[in-house]
Amino acid sequence: MESKRQERISKLLLKDLGMIFQTEMQHLAKGAMVTVTKVHISPDLTLAKVYLSLFASKNKNEALNNIRKHTSEIRGSLGNKIRHQLRIVPSLNFYLDDSLDYIENIDKLLKED
Repeated sequence: MESKRQERISKLLLKDLGMIFQTEMQHLAKGAMVTVTKVHISPDLTLAKVYLSLFASKNKNEALNNIRKHTSEIRGSLGNKIRHQLRIVPSLNFYLDDSLDYIENIDKLLKED
């Protein structure tokens, strides 16, 4: 269970990373629209697991790998945005959130019956 501080910082990172992907880092996703779906932060606030959903992407893994290659750039932009709220900018690990694809598949299966 996350503490209140972890929840608050997760929400802050979710909002700021979403803005970064919408404004500064659009080129990294190779034409896909990137949405940050959730952020989990470690208890010591040094590691953040960021779950991304990629829309309109032909090859999601390629786009995710490109984002992972530019993690330091993204972390730098995040540091500029949150420098007054956090002392240490957490390390970022990006993961593909496929829960929306799973929901679509379930809906499709239910409609077939």
